Amino acid sequence: MDRRSFLRALGLGAAAIAAPSVGIAGEPARKKPNILFLFADDQSFEALHALGCGEIHTPNLDRVVRNGVTFTHAYNPGAWHGAVCVASRTMLNTGRFLWDAQRIEPELDGESAAGRIWGQYLSGAGYATYFSGKWHVKTDPGKAFQHVSHVRPGMPNQTDAGYNRPIEGQPDVWHPWDTEYGGYWKGGKHWSEVLGDDAVRFIGEAAGAAEPFFMYLAFNAPHDPRQSPKEYVDRYPLDGVAVPENYLPEYPYKDAMGCGEDLRDERLAPFPRTPYAVKVHRQEYYAIVTHMDAQVGRILDALEASGEADDTYVFFTADHGLAVGHHGLMGKQNMYDPSMRVPLMVTGPGIPKNRRIATPVYLQDIMPSTLELAGVEKPEHVRFQSLLPLIAGTAGAGRDAIYGAYMDLQRMVCAGGYKLIYYPRIDKTLLFDLEADPEEINDLAGNPDYAGKVAELRRRLEALQADYGDELALSW
Repeated sequence: MDRRSFLRALGLGAAAIAAPSVGIAGEPARKKPNILFLFADDQSFEALHALGCGEIHTPNLDRVVRNGVTFTHAYNPGAWHGAVCVASRTMLNTGRFLWDAQRIEPELDGESAAGRIWGQYLSGAGYATYFSGKWHVKTDPGKAFQHVSHVRPGMPNQTDAGYNRPIEGQPDVWHPWDTEYGGYWKGGKHWSEVLGDDAVRFIGEAAGAAEPFFMYLAFNAPHDPRQSPKEYVDRYPLDGVAVPENYLPEYPYKDAMGCGEDLRDERLAPFPRTPYAVKVHRQEYYAIVTHMDAQVGRILDALEASGEADDTYVFFTADHGLAVGHHGLMGKQNMYDPSMRVPLMVTGPGIPKNRRIATPVYLQDIMPSTLELAGVEKPEHVRFQSLLPLIAGTAGAGRDAIYGAYMDLQRMVCAGGYKLIYYPRIDKTLLFDLEADPEEINDLAGNPDYAGKVAELRRRLEALQADYGDELALSW
């Protein structure tokens, strides 16, 4: 099916398929659709009320879920070092898969000079492009976007007081609402609120313009230091915060997998973990997500007020998830679902409302999806796939397996309802039945009844390694 027929089948209408500036009988054609990309940092798939987490309040993200399609199994492929966000964002902005993205990372200025960054493709298609927030990609966002404001670093500054806390029975000197520590409060206004301000201003500037807009709005939230106004923390009293079902005081393979006490993310909470520490961290995590959600609401309200909402596709996702106490872990450098899976929602003209799609996808599939909407031919080096065929219900669309990797310390494959995790340093294999055991508690790898499944997934992982240029030899 050609692009025009495909978009008609999806029901996107003239706004999405109008490429020329003049339509039939000399009448002006409608402009291409606007694209609004909202990006969180460290937000797990489970941190939305509408997607099953009854503890958290996310009324505006729930609104996005109700108004569009949610991909319930969206993954980040992994990372080549501890700053998982760098790998995720490099893949997203270049379209290259993990190991190819690592290879070109030192030469990203060359990619930018060649016009091969996401924003540049859309600018070349006639879009006014806007950026604000966290970038964390090794090239200047000013080269990729026409309008840039408040470029933020990988994370707000953390302090010594923010680590190895809290310890039950001892005073906790760090509080999310204390402005004295800087972090999100640096500059006098919380960074999530500044991003909301920038977004409202961008939308006001772009509304009614002849050219469509592409806005890339990247929150630092809910990355640590997880700071938010006290009123948001007070919404989550500790007696209402649950310890995850798969809680452990200490993950048995933490050192072999590179998630020991020397990893920054893991040092946020004391070793061994305690239920109290996990509850406090989850309380603060929920609070900063809810505070970010309020800014998302401001952005959506501004879009509605601008008159552009009916011609705008909104994508929401995060660069990766976060453990926050699952399996005795705190960070994102692991292959368990809370760290690998993210929320991913799409709304816009012709997009079905309140629909869930369980087909596995990568969050970076958003990039070629927007190229499809803008009428840009996908470059050969872009390994990710447009989400639009899945939304349209095209037979055979999507993947049958998801690959994951962290440095040379972890490998993962999900396929057919099972997940296999491998730790090469200690030759340790784990197997989980994700349908029967979504919390990934019961390791089946040592069960002889599952020997065939282990062998099958090992072969699948090796095939994905070959396809994606992963040169790590697995000695199982």
